Amino acid sequence: MDNKLSFDKPVYVLAPLAGFTDLPFRSVVKKFGADLTVSEMLSSNALAHGSEKTMHMLQKSPLEDPYSVQIAGADVDVVRTAVELLNEQEGIDIIDLNCGCPVPKVVGHGSGSSLLLNLPLMGDIIKTIKDTSNKNLTSVKIRLGFEEKNHVDIAKVVEDSGADFLAVHGRTRAGKFKAAVDYDAIREIKEAVNIPVIANGDIDSYEKAKWVLEHTGADGVMIGRGAVGAPWIFHQLRTGEEHVDKNLKHEIIMEHFDKMIEFYGAHGVPMFRKHTHTYSKGYRGASALRNAVNNITDIREYRAAIDEFFTNGEMTL
Repeated sequence: MDNKLSFDKPVYVLAPLAGFTDLPFRSVVKKFGADLTVSEMLSSNALAHGSEKTMHMLQKSPLEDPYSVQIAGADVDVVRTAVELLNEQEGIDIIDLNCGCPVPKVVGHGSGSSLLLNLPLMGDIIKTIKDTSNKNLTSVKIRLGFEEKNHVDIAKVVEDSGADFLAVHGRTRAGKFKAAVDYDAIREIKEAVNIPVIANGDIDSYEKAKWVLEHTGADGVMIGRGAVGAPWIFHQLRTGEEHVDKNLKHEIIMEHFDKMIEFYGAHGVPMFRKHTHTYSKGYRGASALRNAVNNITDIREYRAAIDEFFTNGEMTL
């Protein structure tokens, strides 16, 4: 196993979320407790064609060590070309294959959770990544099935094809993000394979993460939407402290804003509005703050507004 990622104790992973888990957000969760961060999902087609936008999305923070790049693809040759290109990039430790994305645009191309309908092809793609990659590890993100659950079969193909570990989102593709997460099925996968298993799906609090680890026996948890607006969940897991000090929350929020400006320049201001909305939830005066920042474009003025709000703001009960 790669010495940068040890499964001796539970591993805490930030899930890739389009539009949220960009470099600034990943660097913040990494600094405050995540063991592993994953790039936003990249199309193997776009990589193979050297798309500039996609290459930009490969950038990582110096803190991201280890770092995983997630790709989607349905064509063995295209995936091979994409991996060869990733082989030339320094600082990537893991290549992760997405076999879980339910978005119609992705599924329509035969990638993401579509691969769950064609396990031989899924296996061939995993083998191709494993054989071509010069990175330390190959991992796979799956769901429990497409329409019906066939999670143990899927997980065994992942293992037999050479993946070093897998992450399981505990819903089928048909369940999108709404159906109840089947944590029993994640436990069944854990019992059926010999590679590490990371549990994912609706892990939205410290207590829930602890429960999922215990219930599934998984080797770690992957948290996506539960970290948006609350990236300190990784600090809680790392330290075992359920209560997060208000000052630490303030520090994390300001760090996130500064990283956005560093990475995106002035464009980071409008991009941070959605984060301001999620961070201020549950605070007195949150709607007034949201209205105010919607009209601010100046970096210093925006920073001062949120700095003052989170310094003095009080949570409503």
